[in-house]
Amino acid sequence: MTAETVFQNFPNLSARQQEQFLKIGGLYQDWNQKINVVSRKDIDELYLRHVLHSLGIAKVHQFLPGTRVLDVGTGGGFPGIPLAILFPESRFTLVDAIGKKIKVVQDVIEGLGLENARAQQIRAEQLDGQFDFIVSRAVAAMPTFVHWTAGRLRPGRAGKSPVGHGALGNGILYLKGGDLSEELGPFPQARVFDLSDYFEDPFFLTKKVVYLPAEACR
Repeated sequence: MTAETVFQNFPNLSARQQEQFLKIGGLYQDWNQKINVVSRKDIDELYLRHVLHSLGIAKVHQFLPGTRVLDVGTGGGFPGIPLAILFPESRFTLVDAIGKKIKVVQDVIEGLGLENARAQQIRAEQLDGQFDFIVSRAVAAMPTFVHWTAGRLRPGRAGKSPVGHGALGNGILYLKGGDLSEELGPFPQARVFDLSDYFEDPFFLTKKVVYLPAEACR
């Protein structure tokens, strides 16, 4: 898979956005030769398994200009970096406890010329401030994740959703897979969106976006 798979699924990208998505592949290839940022088996499928997967959040929710988004446990920069490219007028903070990963993320942000993203080595529990949305990719079961991010969400509405979903207020947008019935049991307010409804590749058959409103996270 190449950047073309991103362009096909998001046909309204600007020339600058297309250039940034094209650059991602080379930046991660270079870093992966030094540090195993992306698993060896996944690096050839970077655009499918990491970039497009991250952008699944954008199929569920559109961030408005000025929206503050926190990416918790960003690892190599997913989903935060692809989302920061797609929403250049929203502000992204990418955090991870592992310093070498944050070094990679900072370098990729600089290499892409992303002015709306910053990376920090810190645990979510140690952060100050509040955000409109928290995004992540399956770093923990939902009850644990909600505990980690307690107090980091502010109530309100900082975006709009594509036609058909209704407006989503501030909250968590979490990329998960498999059977989620047990871990979502304590959260009857959660909404689950199947990424197979938006992307044709079999990789997405079990992939989902879980939305949890801010008021359910207190």
